[in-house]
Amino acid sequence: MEVITVGNNKGGVGKTMQCYQLICHLANKGNKVLAIDLDSQANLSSTLGVQIQRTLIPEWLIGDVPFQDLVISSEGEGDFHGNIDIIASSRHLANLSKLLILSESEIRKNAGRKERLLKKRIQEVGDSYDFVVIDTPPILGDELIMSLVASNKILIPTQAQDYSIDGLEELMDTFEIIKETENPKLEFAIIPSMVNGRRNIEKQRMSELAQSFHCTPGIRNLVQMQESISLKKPVFMLGKNNQGKQDYDALWEALNL
Repeated sequence: MEVITVGNNKGGVGKTMQCYQLICHLANKGNKVLAIDLDSQANLSSTLGVQIQRTLIPEWLIGDVPFQDLVISSEGEGDFHGNIDIIASSRHLANLSKLLILSESEIRKNAGRKERLLKKRIQEVGDSYDFVVIDTPPILGDELIMSLVASNKILIPTQAQDYSIDGLEELMDTFEIIKETENPKLEFAIIPSMVNGRRNIEKQRMSELAQSFHCTPGIRNLVQMQESISLKKPVFMLGKNNQGKQDYDALWEALNL
């Protein structure tokens, strides 16, 4: 079972878009996929056809409720949805940090450190899934830290713009700390997202990114991307020759997915 986090501590970079496309792609190839939505905005959950009033993710993490009480089948057009289960989010997840503080003694007894909670819960799921894909909030908080500890790989969508690139420094520092102390097998890849190849400044920033980090082929800022989310259909369902599908085909090939 491979665990992949899609994350960035900066918002508006296409994080949930990439997460949704990845989940649908893996499921369409016949893999059994568990999607975990750790963003209290719950955009991934709603795009996968699931809306709940109150998530039980905090209670699951600290061990108060079992996995079976959280998992829901994805809904949508396409047979691949039968391969997708989701642990859905809601605004209640914004209280996670407070609950972890209140449960500190129990967490120490069961997991040692709160950063290991998600890894422990995913391991309890066993081999029921081929992939676990985690969407995280745009902040360097408990959700993202736990995901880094639990994952084999983090995919980092980022725009080829100054503020987005500057924000990578803090995230990569955290990545190195987690890799050194908790998860030595953790890998990462930068996904240039929402790219406008006609702008010279973006071409320059793309070049700078490639010199500093392992970067995948970029995902262009195309109308198909917004259509995909609005229609709740992955780009491969929007026509075989659409440019969005071409971009994602190149991305999956580069990531060996």
